[in-house]
Amino acid sequence: MRVLVTGATGFIGRELLLLLREKGYDIAVLTRDLESSGVRLPVKCDVYQWDASLLEPPPEALEGVGAVIHMAGESVVGRWTEKRKAEISRSRILSTHHLVQAFGRLEEKPGVFIAGSAIGYYGDRQSLDLDESASPGGGFLATLCNDWEKEIFKAEEHGIRTVAMRTGVVLGKDGGAMKQALPAFRLCLGARLGSGDQWMSWIHARDLAGLIVHALQNESVKGPVNAVSPNPVTNKEFTKAMSKAMRRPAFLFLPKAIIKLALGEMGQALLDSLKVVPKKAEESGYQFLFPELEKALPSVCNQVAHEWLVELWVPDSVENVFAFFMDTSAMEKVSAPWLSFKVRSQSTETIEEGTLLNYSFTVRGMPMCWQSMIVDWKKDQRFSDIQISGPYALWHHTHEFIQQNGGTLIRELAVYRVPFCVPGDILIHPFIRRDLEKIFTHRRKMIEEHFRSKAEE
Repeated sequence: MRVLVTGATGFIGRELLLLLREKGYDIAVLTRDLESSGVRLPVKCDVYQWDASLLEPPPEALEGVGAVIHMAGESVVGRWTEKRKAEISRSRILSTHHLVQAFGRLEEKPGVFIAGSAIGYYGDRQSLDLDESASPGGGFLATLCNDWEKEIFKAEEHGIRTVAMRTGVVLGKDGGAMKQALPAFRLCLGARLGSGDQWMSWIHARDLAGLIVHALQNESVKGPVNAVSPNPVTNKEFTKAMSKAMRRPAFLFLPKAIIKLALGEMGQALLDSLKVVPKKAEESGYQFLFPELEKALPSVCNQVAHEWLVELWVPDSVENVFAFFMDTSAMEKVSAPWLSFKVRSQSTETIEEGTLLNYSFTVRGMPMCWQSMIVDWKKDQRFSDIQISGPYALWHHTHEFIQQNGGTLIRELAVYRVPFCVPGDILIHPFIRRDLEKIFTHRRKMIEEHFRSKAEE
């Protein structure tokens, strides 16, 4: 089945794409930025440009699509000014409106439409158990989710099975709530929010992706679905569990007045109590991989490195593509010009297992030297380069070459750590991530052009 996904470049979207590929689905993606999407998506898929708040998606993107998964929307993190609230609302409601409008124009409509919503739909409900039958609450988030779902369920008018995933706090790597929480706890600055008695309904990112695929595959799943773990916790319990998982004390607390002063209306949303239960998920047979917080947190908190996974297909044989990557002069040519990248020396005449390579390059005006070693070298299959000396605390870059569809799929996984530990993650990593995106984007473009030109000769 062909599945069309929006919001695929976010950390939840990346987890979803990996699972969809694992299950054998043909994937297409709608995105605002075609150029950067190539290095933000972890799997090779068809990509179409779409300004979600202004236009309907291009008709060709919906051709032959059996399911649409709509996860796009502006982040709600940050202070909610009136302008910010309008942007958050527009990104969700108008994008959904345009998608559903496009469904109506199709002769062959998708069989299922799965869209993101949020448990903010229920508002502050103290310790009341909330399943999908609970009424909407009050406040900005509740109003937003209610209006959002009205647009989502208009898809039912076209005979499409429709699901709204009311998502709780998502626990995952390099994104969501943990992006802010992990550095604080690592610096022993983890703190409960207010009294800590408010309920938190959470879900592991892998379970959220799993629940979406479960809804995709099970026709009995329809309507609103609470995408949360079956075991909600209080904020006080969450803080204690984080402290244990991180092996760091967490004896601080942030008073309600400080939270509201710093974040305004969003601060109040952080203090809302939501004890949400996944009644429909459990009744439909979904088996949670991480049902308990004590099992979910180690898989997130034990992350000591960042990952960058990208794929690129080129129209040439594995042998030729592998040979290209073994040619250091070719790799100089595809490097971004602002890097002034040069291979200064190599320890063997040809690249092989154990080869040492010495490079020089410039980043943000600073000249740097780098020595790497080639490991796990298997001709026409894969190789890795690991940093021996250089700017990173850790760099392990694996290249795989897979024969596919008459060409070669190049899969690259970079695992890296920035210097200065937690302060480096907070202060330096955002700049490094942006630089890597620019570098990989340029490199990808040049490699594509090289093999496309070669195929046209």
